[in-house]
Amino acid sequence: MAVTGRIAAVIARQYGSDTDAVISLIEEAELKVFHKPAHERIAAAVIIYADGDVDRFFRAIREMEIDWRDLLFDAHIENVGWESKVDDYFGAG
Repeated sequence: MAVTGRIAAVIARQYGSDTDAVISLIEEAELKVFHKPAHERIAAAVIIYADGDVDRFFRAIREMEIDWRDLLFDAHIENVGWESKVDDYFGAG
């Protein structure tokens, strides 16, 4: 699934002219880790954790590549109920 429309919209607000690069980096990392597009939750975790900060964005990408479960923890969407947190951040899907 990779980067959905609602995630892309937040990326555009947070990263402006770098939107395409941010999306590409997320999708490349997902392919490296999962060998296919990942569930929306993974891209959401990257953007929630980074919250518009470039340094935190690259940390999130590294964390995904090391252990994506730690990324979910860092973004506070590791447990049951994560869907509502993602909806709160990105809007209802």
